[in-house]
Formats: sequence, structure tokens, C-alpha cells
Amino acid sequence: MTDSHAAPHPFDAAIALEPAGDGRFRGEPHPAWANMVGPFGGITAATMLNAVLAHPARLGEPVALTVNYASALVATPFEIEARAVRTGRSVQHWVVELVQDGEVAATATAVLALRRPTWAADELGMPAVPPADEVPVTPTFSKVEWPKRYELRFQAGPWPDLRLDAELPDSLSTVWIRDEPPRPLDAPSLAAICDVFYPRTFRRRQRFVPAGTVTITTHFHADAAELAAQGARPVLGVARGLRYASGFFDQRAEVWSDSGRLLASSMQSVWFKE
Repeated sequence: MTDSHAAPHPFDAAIALEPAGDGRFRGEPHPAWANMVGPFGGITAATMLNAVLAHPARLGEPVALTVNYASALVATPFEIEARAVRTGRSVQHWVVELVQDGEVAATATAVLALRRPTWAADELGMPAVPPADEVPVTPTFSKVEWPKRYELRFQAGPWPDLRLDAELPDSLSTVWIRDEPPRPLDAPSLAAICDVFYPRTFRRRQRFVPAGTVTITTHFHADAAELAAQGARPVLGVARGLRYASGFFDQRAEVWSDSGRLLASSMQSVWFKE
């Protein structure tokens, strides 16, 4: 028997929204997901996706989500408006806007669809890594809250080592990821996990510089049944940067099931300062 009075999981508490009528929802940043400035971008993406999933006009499951961060959120309530701008027989397009203190803080577009059985093939394989239970949990930073919401087991490319004074040849990280405390995987939590990977400039240069995601696009390759089958077991994340120049770089990530299926992939553009 479950306890109906039990506190919600920290993730569910953070993305919780109150319906405000006419496709609008109210929420507020959760302190458990605080980043250096404002909340963790992944929790903002998950919250905006949750507004679409909670909308009565919703059709199907997420296929793609793009979130544009116009400004850092602050610790005050916000309102989200989710609007279906086009609905076909199986594909639905959404525009989402998050407003805080009278200003737009984030915008998003989402594509949902009724998935159906089709021909399927893979052109990318999961990296060969030890299973999660053979990789030690990596300690996190005490100065930032949101990493404490995940169990991270870095197999390669861990947090920057500030004792080093050298630029690394690449920014590749591979890490087993699970919500802390464990939580069954679903589309919102997968959207957040796709932003878990710290800026690749930190890895390449082994030091922290001002940086922030400007926009992130996530492609969902798995349906709800496949995510449910993964349950609360760790997923494997892989992240790398592609090019750094003129104050911006792009960062690619993949999230794999523990059985070797690609669940999601993402690409983000990140601003950084020398």
C-alpha cells in the first residue's frame, strides 16, 4: 500500500504546475534545483514540457523539444502558456512561453505525435563501458544544488580537476545517470537528463568560466512503453563539444538505456566568456 500523504519526489515537486485556465499554468522555481544562476536548465525544460503534457488538447507523445533560455529565472512564481498551433492526424506542434515578473524568461517549441510501428534501424551504437554497478558514484560539488538530485557515475570525463593547468584534447564524458532518489524514467525526466552534462568548456580547459545554455533541442527516440521498461535503472549519458569560437560552442549528448537502446539525443548552443 502506498502512502497517499508521502511527499512527492523532488523532480515531481519541481515540475508541478497549477492549471490557470485557457492553456495557462502557474509554477515556481524549486530551491532543490538551483544552479549557479537561477534553476538548472534541465528542470526548466522539463517543466515546459510538462505544461504541454498536462494540456487537455495534447495529442500523442514527445518527439522533439526545443527550449530557448531568454534569461535566468529568479525565485518568484512564473506562468506558462502552452498553445497547440497545428494538429494533424498524427503530429501536433506546440509553442510554449514562460513569463516571470512580466518578462519572457524562456520560449519553447514541442512536437508530439502518435507513434506507430514502422521499419526501424540504428546507425549508432552504445559505447562499450562497464555496467553502472561497477562504476563508483562520483562526488558532486556542494556549492550547487541540482547535481545532488542525480546519482552520477562518471566512467570518463568527470568534473573538472582544478589542480590541472592544461587544456585537454577533447571534452568527452561518459556517465551513468539516475535520479536521486531513484525515480522511473519518463519524458520530462529524460528531457532534464539531456541537460545534465556540464559545459564542455569546463572539461576541455579544466577550469570554470562563465557559461550558459542559450538553446537546447532534444529528440526523443523512445516511446512511453520503452521508457517505462527502463524504470529507475541508470541510463548512460555521453557528451562532447564540437567547436568553440567567438563566445559560443555547440554540445552534443546521447542518453542510452542500460540495454543499449538510444533513448534521446540533444544538441545545445552555449554562450561562454573567456
